[in-house]
Amino acid sequence: MRAIVVDDEWLALQKMKKLLEEQISSDYSLELVGGYQDSYSAIETASKETLDLAFIDIEMPELDGFELAERLLDVQPNLRIIFVTAYHEYAVKAFEVNALDYIMKPVHHDRLTKTLQRMIDSGNTGIAANKGTNRTMLCCLQNLHYVDQCGDTQPFPWKTLKAPELFAYLVHYRDKTVSKQSLIDLLWPDYDTEKATTQLHTAIYQIRKIIKTAGFDLEIKYKDEGYRLIWGEMRLDAEEWENSVRQLPPISSESVEKYQSIMVSYTGDFLEEHRYQWIEYEQERLRLIWLDPVKQLAEYYASLGQYTDAILLYQQIRERLPFAEDGYFGLMRVYDKLNYQLEVRKQYQLISDILQEEFDGEPSQELTEWYLEWSKGPN
Repeated sequence: MRAIVVDDEWLALQKMKKLLEEQISSDYSLELVGGYQDSYSAIETASKETLDLAFIDIEMPELDGFELAERLLDVQPNLRIIFVTAYHEYAVKAFEVNALDYIMKPVHHDRLTKTLQRMIDSGNTGIAANKGTNRTMLCCLQNLHYVDQCGDTQPFPWKTLKAPELFAYLVHYRDKTVSKQSLIDLLWPDYDTEKATTQLHTAIYQIRKIIKTAGFDLEIKYKDEGYRLIWGEMRLDAEEWENSVRQLPPISSESVEKYQSIMVSYTGDFLEEHRYQWIEYEQERLRLIWLDPVKQLAEYYASLGQYTDAILLYQQIRERLPFAEDGYFGLMRVYDKLNYQLEVRKQYQLISDILQEEFDGEPSQELTEWYLEWSKGPN
């Protein structure tokens, strides 16, 4: 393990270096790359040398320990941070920066030994912990779960109710910073500030632990009073599904299997089973993307006289998008071909009642004109 020490107080810096040198002479494979009183010198070293571990004093001029940690992590994301402080109140904030540990001053040999052992146990010594995670896929269609590198579906072992919602929210807003206050207002609106903050920190810690255990190429960063989920090589089922829809060729006998595959792979709406209110817009957006290939497939089946297959798809459209005319109108036209007159009238009445009740509106001109023209026939 290659380590640096940063402390603006010369005596404290020398003591920390001496304690680490004692560890080097014992059983730990540790190399002390350097000790710095100046934060910018530490950043310069990190830009040139591969480091595993940084012991950082929090109370420093110019750049405090938290700012320095963020800068170092920007240069070397796998670097493990251990904060050294004389103040207990910094402990919680230390973990917001994804610190491995914090040590209270004055530092003692036994306490440092425990920290180094934790470093070894963590299994992350600068080697990319997420090697090969591009085969892992996070799944948000229907419910939140993941597929591991062996292709097996795995649930998340959540210990609190709000942690999965927080994780899902950060996934939805991946690579964007979400303010701490926004998260508290969303998930713990009825808690006082101190209790809500504690709950948030607990959930963040749990998510970080799950990310690490599962081997996800994801990272949560704390900066500017907010959290950002850094997205690496991780796959997301909803994103891959959406891309596959956008790459579909026109429907034909050669491409119909691709359309059928799109249907099968859309296992449910985005986080459908979790019923998070904030996700409704994303659910509707994906439903509308889903609608186009399903309509094309249903029309293709109807053109071949495969009316049962077409009816099943139009019924799915009606169930998934109950306020859209597409499912009802499609069923009306198929039922017309089958001469199911009562069913045609029933579908028109259903969509008329829904639009009137929900929006004080009526069916579109196209649908109304089709129905009126149909009504003039020998029905």
